[in-house]
Amino acid sequence: MQEDIVARLNAQDELLRKIYSSSEKTRKYFMWTLIGTAVMFVLPLIGLAFAIPAFLNNYMGALSNF
Repeated sequence: MQEDIVARLNAQDELLRKIYSSSEKTRKYFMWTLIGTAVMFVLPLIGLAFAIPAFLNNYMGALSNF
């Protein structure tokens, strides 16, 4: 009887390790997805911070010539 319980505990321990490994891979995947999404959102905003003033400067310069 004791050996049966030990065998079951060992089997559960092995399954628990596999579940932990899988959940860590999923966590890392979600983390990198979040980082990628944040980068793809922030980089265009930084680009717009430089592009909009340049555009407005050209636009206002063109309007002042009239």
